[in-house]
Amino acid sequence: MLKIWINALRVIPQVTQEEWNRYDFISRWLIASRAAVFIMTAIAAGIGGLLAYRTGFFSWYIFLLSFFGLVLAHATNNLLNDYVDYNKGVDKDNYYRAQYGPHPLENGFVTRNKFIAYIVVTGILALSAGLLITYQVGLSTLWVLLPGLFFLLFYTWPLKYFGLGEISVVLVWGPLMIGGTYFVVSGGQWSNWVALVSLVYAFGPTTVLLGKHTDKLAEDKAKGIRTLPVIIGEKISRYSVIGLWILQYALVIFLVVTAQLGPAVLLILLSIPKFIKESKVMLKKRPDKAPEGELGKGWPLYLVHRAFVFNKSFGMLFLLGLIIDVILLKII
Repeated sequence: MLKIWINALRVIPQVTQEEWNRYDFISRWLIASRAAVFIMTAIAAGIGGLLAYRTGFFSWYIFLLSFFGLVLAHATNNLLNDYVDYNKGVDKDNYYRAQYGPHPLENGFVTRNKFIAYIVVTGILALSAGLLITYQVGLSTLWVLLPGLFFLLFYTWPLKYFGLGEISVVLVWGPLMIGGTYFVVSGGQWSNWVALVSLVYAFGPTTVLLGKHTDKLAEDKAKGIRTLPVIIGEKISRYSVIGLWILQYALVIFLVVTAQLGPAVLLILLSIPKFIKESKVMLKKRPDKAPEGELGKGWPLYLVHRAFVFNKSFGMLFLLGLIIDVILLKII
């Protein structure tokens, strides 16, 4: 089963009813919660922890609680997203979501009650981690916990339906995830500098969501879901992704030039070849059918896949740069 777990953490696998029936509970949960995208949250938590360690305030116990709590919260949101859209009839008629990976409810793999159990158990574990952190750090943690709970519960509806999903992601993966991890791991310390650094990474997951919503722009528009790409159009959405990528580079350079971060974080410049490659895709109109070769793999995931690949590369390099920066700072 370990092989299945690892695969579910790497990609969103296509599975049959027979395969699903053979899998253990953890394999089913990883597939249902789309665990392949958890890496975005794991990187965000890692960045928040490193920023706390960099400034000399760090608790391993709180960091681990925060790390797993955030991953479980992300899983809860993914499950809740599928449940709400399924109940609203959005996922019927071979909708985009049911094409790129198994949708346990839509595919009939699980009953509604079992899927609700997934949501409830995952949500309780995530909330328990948050409450334990609050008990250890203090009631000031609620300033992070409560907004996080709000976005978890209301992202799918109404925020996503009114063009606020992308803005939500900037706030969640930036000040809330990275800033929040820094806040609790450092024992309640806060800095506007951390909020600024958090935006460097937060723009990455935002481009992933922009790519996803642009991929399914026509489907969302037909179903009355007014995501940001539905509102601003495909071309502006694609160009916005490139603009946010450029802004990520600009923010890192600014932080280094102003000595707020060490030069080690300039490792992100190694992702420039990937930036050029993926930008060439973003500059062109999304094709109506799967192109041949590498770009067609995973269809209908297309723009979102390009954004995810770049974000993973940039995020890992930024994280590595921060690790080196912290090591050098402690040695010198």
